[in-house]
Amino acid sequence: MSTVSTAETRHGLGTRLAALSKIVELGQGRIDPALITEAAQLLLRAGDRLKLSPDHTVVALAGGTGSGKSSLFNSISGLELSPIGVRRPTTARTHACVWGLEGAGPLLDWLQIQWRHRFARASALDKGESQLHGLILLDLPDHDSIRALTDPEANRLIQVADLVVWVLDPQKYADASVHRRYVTDLAGNDAVTVFVLNQSDRLSHEEQAECVADLEDLLRREGVTDPQVVATSALTGKGIDGLKAVLAGSVSTRRAAYQRLEADLDRLMARLAKNVPDLLHVDPTVDGARKAGLTDALCDAVGVSALGEAMENVYGVRSVDWVGWPYARWAAKFRRDPLSSLKLGAVKDDIRSLVGSAVSAQPAEVDNAVQALADGLTAGMPEVWQNGVRQAARGRSVQLPKALSGELSEVAPPLDRVPGWWWLLKIWQYLLVVLFVAGLAWIGSILAYGVFKTGRPPIGVLGDVGALPWVGLMLVSVLGLGILSAVASRNFVILGASNERDRLERDMRRRVTTVAQETVIQPVERELQRYNEYFAAITQAKR
Repeated sequence: MSTVSTAETRHGLGTRLAALSKIVELGQGRIDPALITEAAQLLLRAGDRLKLSPDHTVVALAGGTGSGKSSLFNSISGLELSPIGVRRPTTARTHACVWGLEGAGPLLDWLQIQWRHRFARASALDKGESQLHGLILLDLPDHDSIRALTDPEANRLIQVADLVVWVLDPQKYADASVHRRYVTDLAGNDAVTVFVLNQSDRLSHEEQAECVADLEDLLRREGVTDPQVVATSALTGKGIDGLKAVLAGSVSTRRAAYQRLEADLDRLMARLAKNVPDLLHVDPTVDGARKAGLTDALCDAVGVSALGEAMENVYGVRSVDWVGWPYARWAAKFRRDPLSSLKLGAVKDDIRSLVGSAVSAQPAEVDNAVQALADGLTAGMPEVWQNGVRQAARGRSVQLPKALSGELSEVAPPLDRVPGWWWLLKIWQYLLVVLFVAGLAWIGSILAYGVFKTGRPPIGVLGDVGALPWVGLMLVSVLGLGILSAVASRNFVILGASNERDRLERDMRRRVTTVAQETVIQPVERELQRYNEYFAAITQAKR
């Protein structure tokens, strides 16, 4: 295989592994923790393996007790490197034979092969062995050994080897311990799995063919699409060259490590993508209509309209002290206080109290508004991701009443200040009051000095009876102007109160929108984006 082709393969694998890393990051709390753990382990193993020698191919000979695995290891290496047992397993530790030791040290360290169990073959000096240059052949402990330490070691190396060669006994090739624990689990790794029917010298030609056919059929039923079966005999050397040719083909391409990682990734992705929905992409932003709907619902929940109405009433009641006809206002002092009838008391404090009580009194409406938003956004999504959006929407909803209360209490209007025109109108009204009082005093003076002749007036006009009709007309005019200005100002007050209510409600709505954006919309949009990125990574990580 060319260097360019190998680079392309590695680049493609790197992209898929990067996508898997994204899946692990985004899938936390959304997918099976066991799959997350398995994916994280695969990423760790892939990162370690890809950093180590690409010129070496790790081939593991695995098999049960009595399969002749160690004898086969010795036959391939051409040396007596691994002890052979007759009645019990003797391979307690993994043995390694390396063709081309240069650069293999870190890889053997990663495989945790003890130094005393490492052997090297100078393939350049061995006629016919040069095609195996780069091979690291492992003789694993028997996977069914009763020794406590050997089984875990065999399991670990089976998981990390670039190519696994299963050595099977003709009498036990259907052994359930192999098929149940390994073959079924590794189905899909056809390119990096070889099955050896060893000790074929015990079989006739017909029996061997029948066993091979039966084993292939069994493997296909186990999920191995294209099983590669080689019949060998470590005793007679039969089939050893054929097995070496298989190993040499894998070593020469330098692709086994990548193929193993790709195969493991394929198997994992098949499980991760098992229930991939039709809807793989959603709009990651909440549309304006839903935002407005949430704001409307929250405004209803906190009583924005009620607060605005109360503010409008307060505005009108307070205006009486400023723009009402003073005589009517003084007469009202003998009646019950209208502020008391509205139960507003200290108006500014009560407005703020109204805001707080409205928010805290409607938590169910707040929750319903948030729930409705989440339900409208998650149609067609997997249930676990629907729950994720709901959790994101409701994650800070408990803080909503308090947050809204804090925001809305700040918009309570400055009721200690009044519009400038109220001051002008009040001055005008009191000027009319002064004129009216002066007119009454003038009439009294005319009556006293001009009609009843009680004395000499200090100024002639104060006793002029002829001026009496004109003074009366002045009094009526002043009184009319006062009443007219009171009526006109009342209309302006009503208009101003309506405008003040609109301003207050707009300000409150703006603040509600801001709180909703920070506590609900932004977390929901982040979760929707997470959903899109997760399934984009699923698509990228698959072939």
